Amino acid sequence: MDFTNTIGVSADGMRAQAERLRISAENLANKDTTGSTPGADPYRRKTITFQSTLDQATGASSVKVKSIGQDHTPFETRYDPSHPAADAKGYVKVPNVNTMVEIMDTHDAQHSYDANLNTMQITRSMLTRTINLMK
Repeated sequence: MDFTNTIGVSADGMRAQAERLRISAENLANKDTTGSTPGADPYRRKTITFQSTLDQATGASSVKVKSIGQDHTPFETRYDPSHPAADAKGYVKVPNVNTMVEIMDTHDAQHSYDANLNTMQITRSMLTRTINLMK
């Protein structure tokens, strides 16, 4: 594998982790978004799935976003009869977003992003040294 393939693989990893961060940020931003009519569903947590891809020409394997889906765990309810989305019994469905899960996911995505960035920087440094040796 040459240096440009290494940089490309790292860039793919950084793009995937940036998308993962975006999904977690969206989930956190909507953790209190309820429905607006009685019995309406609130915001449903989004999930992201990755897949490994192989570049046939170079033999390099990298990561891509396979899909962005929804978490189908049941919604919890909160008693708030004055809320516009409260059902006949006074319960409001709340999003299935767990703040701690999202924070841990953002930390994991950040570490993966940093690792890919570090790999890219090391590769660039090695490439620069090689060019300097050839002068």
